[in-house]
Amino acid sequence: MLKHRIIPCVLLKDWQLVKSIGFDSFRTIGHPTSTARIYNARNVDELIVLDIDASLNDEEINTEIITDIANECFMPLTIGGGIRTIDDIYNVLNAGADKISINSKALDDLDFIKKASSIFGSQCVVCSIDVKKIDNKYIVYNKKIGATNIDPLSLAKLYQDYGAGEILLTSIDSEGSTKGYDIELIKLFKDKLEIPIILNGGMAEPAHAVEAIKNGADAVSAAYIFHFSKYTPNDIKKELLINNISTRRYIDYKIL
Repeated sequence: MLKHRIIPCVLLKDWQLVKSIGFDSFRTIGHPTSTARIYNARNVDELIVLDIDASLNDEEINTEIITDIANECFMPLTIGGGIRTIDDIYNVLNAGADKISINSKALDDLDFIKKASSIFGSQCVVCSIDVKKIDNKYIVYNKKIGATNIDPLSLAKLYQDYGAGEILLTSIDSEGSTKGYDIELIKLFKDKLEIPIILNGGMAEPAHAVEAIKNGADAVSAAYIFHFSKYTPNDIKKELLINNISTRRYIDYKIL
């Protein structure tokens, strides 16, 4: 049975980890290494770090920070942002990452997904899709080019066909809103792909994770809830188990 994962997804900007609202209005979470150390202690399943400086400013990927994070990170680590070449992937993996996430590069060059998955394995390649709802229609949104006419589900199917191992699906409208995940969006994806979907954007309480997984998410990703609320990843896992949803290792601290 598939174990549903709880995954913090944070942004790397100016040597700090930050949280955004709708991909804007950044709020500092903390230093990368200390934050990774906290995530280890709080029983998360994986960690996703997206380098927005490298992505938006065409800068080199900050492998120094990746190494620092990896040294404190005893769970699978996914790094995204600024990955443009196969050498970039080698560099990120050599710095300590377990997976890479690509967004703009995947959108520009489907064959890059195929090449990357053939060299590193599909389990290493996460394709990120950012979505906005405009005129009552979901469309793919890219930070550099803005709104497109691309249907997100069709794009996800293409990514799957070209070798992606997972999809990181982010609702820009929900991201940072603390109003819960975009359930209408994840329902469109339910049972439509053979690869896992990580739903990102909007979780403020454990019940939001339950709702997302019941409606099609294989894993849930978030940041706000872990830094600006009373809830821990373990609280989310407990809520999943109460609702008969399988999850990875849950620690009942009361019996330790």
